[in-house]
Parts: sequence; C-alpha cells; structure tokens
Amino acid sequence: MPRWYWPIDVKDVPKIVVEPPGPKAQEIVKADESLVMQSFGRWYPLVIRRGYGPVVEDVDGNLYIDFNSGIAVMNVGHSHPRVVEAIKRQAELFTHYSMTDFYYELLIRHASMLRDIVPIGGDKRVFYTNSGTESIEGALKIARGHFRNQRPYVMAFLGAFHGRTYGSMALTASKPIQRFGFNPMLPNVIHVPYPYPYRCPFGRGLSEEECGEAVLGYIEDWVFGKMVDPSEVSAIFFEPIQGEGGYVVPPRNFFPGLRKLADRYGILLVDDEVQAGFGRTGRWFAIEHWGVEPDIIAMAKAIAAGLPLGAIVGRASVMDLPRGSHANTFGGNPVALAAGVEVINIIAEEDLLTNAQRVGEYIKRRFIEEMDKVELIGDVRGLGLMIGVELVKDKKTKEYAVKELERVLYESFRRGVAVIGAGKSTIRIAPPLNIPMELAEKAVDIIIDVIKRVDRERK
Repeated sequence: MPRWYWPIDVKDVPKIVVEPPGPKAQEIVKADESLVMQSFGRWYPLVIRRGYGPVVEDVDGNLYIDFNSGIAVMNVGHSHPRVVEAIKRQAELFTHYSMTDFYYELLIRHASMLRDIVPIGGDKRVFYTNSGTESIEGALKIARGHFRNQRPYVMAFLGAFHGRTYGSMALTASKPIQRFGFNPMLPNVIHVPYPYPYRCPFGRGLSEEECGEAVLGYIEDWVFGKMVDPSEVSAIFFEPIQGEGGYVVPPRNFFPGLRKLADRYGILLVDDEVQAGFGRTGRWFAIEHWGVEPDIIAMAKAIAAGLPLGAIVGRASVMDLPRGSHANTFGGNPVALAAGVEVINIIAEEDLLTNAQRVGEYIKRRFIEEMDKVELIGDVRGLGLMIGVELVKDKKTKEYAVKELERVLYESFRRGVAVIGAGKSTIRIAPPLNIPMELAEKAVDIIIDVIKRVDRERK
C-alpha cells in the first residue's frame, strides 16, 4: 500500500460544504472568461485551491476525489512531500541553464533513470522537451531525419491524439475541431483505422483478434499496395491505448503484428506514451503489456508531477540528428528534472505499479458488474488505472450517449468526484496511482449511482 502523507482523513472525502460552483468559484470563472482566450473547453466549473494526494480542494472548501489526475499528470498525487522538497532544494541551487548549450549533473542522473525503465533494448539516447506535443514534434523530426528525408511519409491512426502544434496536429485525428481552420496540414501523413474492438471499423461481427488482423491487412494491402510504397514510410506513430479517442485498448495481437509489419519494411515504431506512461496502466509504459519494443518513445504529462517536462527516448542508432538540427531553451529544466527523479523513485519505492493494478481491477470489475443492469453502460475497458466506461443510448445500435455523458460528469462533480470524458461518450477514469481503495470505492459508488439516475431519467 502507498503511504498517506497528507493532512486530511480519507473518511472526510468527498466533502461538499458549498454547493458547487460556490461563490468564490463563480467569481473566478467569470474573470477567466474576460481575461483568457477560450480556445479550450472546460468540463465543469471546478476551481482548484490545492491538492492532497488523490484529493483536490476548491476555493470554496469542497473536497473532491480526483479521478482524472489533472489529465493523467499527477500519477504520484498532488503535492507529494518528496516532490515538493526536491523542487525547493533545486530551486535554491539554480532554476535554469539550458541543457542544449551547457551541462549539468542532474540531467545525467535523470536520463540514466529513464534509460533503465524504458522498454527498449540496447543502447539508448534521451532528448528533453517541455510537453507532450513537443515530444511528438521532436520524434517526428528524429524519425524523418534518421532517413535523411528519404522516407517522407509517416503513418498515424484515426482516433489518435498526438498534440495541437502543427506537426503533432497533422498526426492527430481525434476530433475535427482540433484541425478545423488550420489547413494546410503537414503533408505526407497517412491515417488508417485503429482496431477499436467495441466499434471495429471493419464490421461488428469480427472478434477482437480479427479486428486487429483486419487493420494490419488494410495497411499491407490497401495503403502499401495502392497508396504509397512502404520504402517511403519513415515511421508509424501510435498510442498504446488511445486517450482522447476514448481510452481504447487494441486487441492482444495488434502491436506484435504491427511490429512485424514495420520490421518487414524497415519502418520505425514511435510509441506515444504521453498519457499512458509512468505507471498509469500498472506497468512503467503501456506498450509493455504487449511485449513489444518500439524504436522511439515520446513522453510527458506524469514525468515530473505537474512541472512542464517531456522526453524522447529511442535507440541510439535512431537518435542521430546532426548537431544544430534540433534543440530548445527550456527542455530538461533542472527544477522539473529534480521532480522527475522523485517521481521515478516514488513509483518504485511505494510500489505504485501494484496499487494501480489492484485498484484498477476493482474499478473495472465494479462497472462490468453493472453492465447487464444499466442500459447506458455499453463497454468497460482499460489497463491499470487507465479505464474507459463507454455510455450508449442503446446497446444494440451503440449510439453515442453524448448528452448523458455530460450529465454524468457534471452530477459526479456536484457530489464530489472530479472525473472527465474521452471520445464521444466515454467516462475517462485516471486517478493518481496512490489512491487508496477506500477512496476508489467511494468514487465508484457515486459515479454508478449517478449513471443509474441518468439512465432512469432518460427513460
């Protein structure tokens, strides 16, 4: 069991002292609307004051069970005392000195730790960034640069989310709004269907394994057979579990088959672990569940407990961009690296991978038990504490329950659980890895009760 460090009793959570959004929250929301460009969408008016492990407190004193971890970032919980102390200690030494122009020891320490946990064999190299989208941008340059632009095409999957800057946006195919109005995109990006077992793009009658084989066959027979010669494809970008696409877990046979396909044609596999990495699925990296080694891994989010840090780790033979071709000012910031060192130590020493597996299995089981009782629950899927509960209006037609999802998320918020959505109508469950079972049970009870109420009301 992970240790409990924070000055609150889990028995007191959730606690609603003022019906949310309270007066202070409403005041801040109003100011935000007048000061900040609203190019993003909030789920509900939750205004954070501080966090305690897997609990967040709003400005009106309400306590919520955090079932989203600040979008899969706070894997070791909010304000872990070891992370806080590491940040303070490093801030007193120096807060910045660009690693792409100079050297510091802390970078070597963290890079060595990353090298030891990534599921890539042999000699490896690391490059530091500031965010997930920047890690994808860098991986894109590395993959194409490795072939000295002799392989100008890259492949990605429909439903994928890889970021919103121009290169990563060209790979993203999650929601049209994320690309609307920004054309032309980066050229030479090919999108293919993703093996979404609950909604297989090649027909409802297929098993999970058949769905995986159908996608591989489409790439081989239709993309490589009719669109582009595989010798011109530098890399295939993928999420081991699609995040924004709906927490979609592909079939067991898919990634081994994709690895064989890539090896046949000398194509690099780029694994986007920005959301699924650092213990989220009960393994250091989600791709480990398939026993497949990628060539490059892009990461960010949970790497530094909320500080802006990302990284690209790849085979040394691939990480070979020439000097001067890629750098940045803030990547590998020493304060963020200090936090990152503690993140790896905490996950290992507090056995958070085991806790993620144990609590995740419980959460999945609870929702699966409700599937036959509640028409609204169409599918339950996930690994570790990366769980999707897809809501549908009708189990036969699988019509997306978009409005019902909005109701479930908002009512759960009003009752003290901060949980968000993914895809069109999937509840996205991703609490900190150190959440105790007691809090997970409370949160699941609340969400299931809300789903049942919404299901009754719509009927």
